Amino acid sequence: MNAGMTATAFTPGPTPNTVRAADGTILPAPEGWVLLPPGDAALTRRVKAAGDHWIVQKKRGRKTFSRGIWAPATTIESIGAELEAERSTEGYARRQEAASRQREQVQAEYVEDFHGAVVAFLAFHLDHAELSDRLARAVTEHATPVGSGTVARTKRIPVEERAEAAVIAWMRHQTTGYDNMAIPRVKGQRREVRRMLARRSQELMDRYRRGEPIPEGCPLRKALATESPAG
Repeated sequence: MNAGMTATAFTPGPTPNTVRAADGTILPAPEGWVLLPPGDAALTRRVKAAGDHWIVQKKRGRKTFSRGIWAPATTIESIGAELEAERSTEGYARRQEAASRQREQVQAEYVEDFHGAVVAFLAFHLDHAELSDRLARAVTEHATPVGSGTVARTKRIPVEERAEAAVIAWMRHQTTGYDNMAIPRVKGQRREVRRMLARRSQELMDRYRRGEPIPEGCPLRKALATESPAG
C-alpha cells in the first residue's frame, strides 16, 4: 500500500510499529514516521491537512475510538513547534478565553432546554410536582455534561426524544435490577429486556401522571431519596 494513502480502516497491528488493514494485512509504518497519539485536536487536524498520514482506529461495540495517526516525524515536529509558538501569544489566550465563555453559555442554554423537555415529558400530576422536579434535575445532571456520551448529547434526534430516552435510561439503571441482571448472550435478548423494563417505567410514570397515591416502597421514590436536595 502506498504510504501516502490516507486510510480510515486501519486498526492497531500486533506490534507497536504496525497497523492492520481492512483485509487483515499487517503493514509496517513507513520509514521516518511516528504515531501521533490522540488528544491534541488542532495538531491532529493540521498534520492530516499537511499530507501523507495513516489514521488508526479501534472499534468497541458500536463506537469507534481514535488511536492516533501515523505521519512523518518531521511534519509532526514542525507543525507542533508552530502551534506552540501560536499558543504562547496573548491573542491566542484571549481567543481561547472567549471561546470558553461561548461554550459555557451554549452548554447552560442546552441544559435549560433539556431540563424543560424532561419536565414536559414527565407531565406528572400537580400532587407529585416536587418529585417530578427532583427527577428532572437528577436526569438532567446525569445526562447533559459535555463528554458524558449519553443520549442527551446526540444531535441525531430532537431534544424531546433525547429527554424521553434519558429518563427511561436513568430509570432503568436507578429503579430496576438491570445492572445486576444475568442476560443470556443471545442476539436481541438485551434489547428485549430493555423494552420490558421501559414498559414498566412508563407504567410507573403513568401512575404519577394520573395523580395516584404512590406507596413509600415505590422504586422511583427510593432512588430519588438518595439524591441530594440540590439535585
